Amino acid sequence: MKNSHPLSKDELQLFRESVAGTRRLRQDTIVHPKPKIISRKVTPQRLLQEQVDASFYFSDEFQPQLDAEGPMRYVRPGYNHYELKKLRRGDYIPDLFLDLHGLTQLQAKQELGAMIAACKREHVHCACVMHGHGKHILKQQAPLWLAQHPDVLAFHQAPKEWGGNAAVLVLVELTE
Repeated sequence: MKNSHPLSKDELQLFRESVAGTRRLRQDTIVHPKPKIISRKVTPQRLLQEQVDASFYFSDEFQPQLDAEGPMRYVRPGYNHYELKKLRRGDYIPDLFLDLHGLTQLQAKQELGAMIAACKREHVHCACVMHGHGKHILKQQAPLWLAQHPDVLAFHQAPKEWGGNAAVLVLVELTE
């Protein structure tokens, strides 16, 4: 970048005198790690089969018992409840995002299945599902579907920086 207004010798001397005795600040801000980007060649047939297999677990008739009070949250029975607190505080950084805006219930169900399959395939432990506000249909249904899937360990309403009450952070069980 070219300096369009070079400083005169008097201005440079004045600047040096005004900053005499100072020291350079140490950079102490937190740098968040970049999301993992893993590129593997996956055939379209395999992707479609994973999507169908993962959406098999979602039923519209089954109603899991979720807390009606407070933010939307769930933890698999036998799993550590402290993980909910870590999700709520934003300790987990989602590596995968799914936006359900504008989808029908059937499309949203299929996309949730595909997201869980992608998390397992790419070894992503935390994902963010953005269901939005809208008419509250997907906002109510998405957690009910997620609670039915055997690979979902826990989910909690996302903190503000990941979507607030229009999104859910999901922990997915990874098999090594």
